[in-house]
Amino acid sequence: MPISALNLWVPALSLDCRCETAYFAHATGAPEPGQLGHGPDAPLIIHASCVAFGGAAVGILGPSGQGKSGLALQLMALGGALVADDRTCLWRQDGQLMADAPAPLRGRIEARGVGILNARANGPAPLRLWVDLAQKETQRLPPMRQCHCLGLSRPVLHNVDSAYFPAAILQYLAVGRSE
Repeated sequence: MPISALNLWVPALSLDCRCETAYFAHATGAPEPGQLGHGPDAPLIIHASCVAFGGAAVGILGPSGQGKSGLALQLMALGGALVADDRTCLWRQDGQLMADAPAPLRGRIEARGVGILNARANGPAPLRLWVDLAQKETQRLPPMRQCHCLGLSRPVLHNVDSAYFPAAILQYLAVGRSE
């Protein structure tokens, strides 16, 4: 079968980072044992999108159809830069959690009902925040939550059903959150 852009979108493309595909089903705790690559420092590819802003990146988690690419497009419209869409390669480097796109997906993002769009590729970038679209935020002032990946802990936000959520994510990346 000939390889088209659409064919490249679906596979995990694990060979690009020599790692296994994973999705963090439990963003508030450590990943399940089978979800990591081969050892605590081994790189991995997860089913996530990633956008950078001001030198820091946010990883967007969630099942298929949950809106990862849509949120990434909103963040890009507000000045963010695409790191990866649909598949994000993660690894540890100098005490940081780094994110990038597998080579065949670099600079591409899916817009449902529009098609595969080109974007300026930005990455690798240090991942500083997670957003879990599968979890709805129910608290007005939620507690600080953490997601553990490759032995590093990063804050995680649950999905906020509000038009200001993309702007709040970028503000969080830029200057953090009060405790």
